Amino acid sequence: MKDFYIQLLIWVLVVGTIFGLLWKSGQIARFAGYVVSVREELRKCSWPTRDELVHTTVLILIVIAMLGVFTLISDFIVLKIVRALLAV
Repeated sequence: MKDFYIQLLIWVLVVGTIFGLLWKSGQIARFAGYVVSVREELRKCSWPTRDELVHTTVLILIVIAMLGVFTLISDFIVLKIVRALLAV
């Protein structure tokens, strides 16, 4: 149990030292400014409604299914052509 507390103390010191160095060099303030600017930009975005999101998701699933069927058919046709050419 004593080893656990020693390891915990070491980790607290390491993390505290890293945080202090980042604070001193101004990295924490830069990151905070970055987060604020990202939040401002996200507020400017126009987010889709639930209906729009459902419709586009269904459309994407249909297109993916169609692409899969097209790939299967194309592969089957190419396989038949290659087998016919190799049989000759």
